[in-house]
Amino acid sequence: MKDQTRVIAALLIGAAAGAAIGLLLAPEKGETLREGIADYIGDLVDAAKNKAQSTTSGVKEYSNNVYEKAKSKLSGVLSDAADYKDSAINKAKSTANDLKDQAQSKIDEARAKVKSGANDLNHSVQNS
Repeated sequence: MKDQTRVIAALLIGAAAGAAIGLLLAPEKGETLREGIADYIGDLVDAAKNKAQSTTSGVKEYSNNVYEKAKSKLSGVLSDAADYKDSAINKAKSTANDLKDQAQSKIDEARAKVKSGANDLNHSVQNS
């Protein structure tokens, strides 16, 4: 984009210089020469305005595209993070449930051993 702007600026400057030299060397009356220069400068100003407007439009379009791409990528990252969070929560819940089940199994085994020991003690007291 910069190279294109430089080329256009160089062309405009070259055209202005060429036109100014041509007008100054042309055998015309002073008033006619001034009118020609004023018209030419007006044309240059109009061309510069048009170029500025098209450049502004291009910059706006480019910035909107960059914004949309960044927004899309951020949305994807946020979605991935949410999926990872959900996966981590599910894994933690699953692990907690497994540990709870293991603890309950050990408690049940301990109860069974205590009950068995109590029954054995009860039988031995009754048999003595």
